[in-house]
Amino acid sequence: MAKNGFRGMPGGMNQSAMLKQAQKMQQEMLRMQQEQESKTFTASAGGGMVSATVNGKHELVSLTINPEAVDPDDVEMLQDTVMAAVNEAMRTADNEAANNMSRLTGGLNLGGLF
Repeated sequence: MAKNGFRGMPGGMNQSAMLKQAQKMQQEMLRMQQEQESKTFTASAGGGMVSATVNGKHELVSLTINPEAVDPDDVEMLQDTVMAAVNEAMRTADNEAANNMSRLTGGLNLGGLF
């Protein structure tokens, strides 16, 4: 190892600078996670008959069902519509979290390190 850094490292980045950079990234990731958890994500299904809102913690915080969607003879369709709306809201939350992480890491896949 070179005296003031790692051999072959661009710009001769030393261990101290690498550690500071990692700590900065970790703090930014924590801030982003807290911000994500406070957001809400809404999706609808069945032509807007069912609307679901989840937060960044993947908790269902609101569910709206248009009374016209309630058919006692076809409860299965209502169940499927509710699941579709909730799942789409969850996907929206996940996609935003993944996009934010990608921006932070510059597209580098850290494989669950953080």
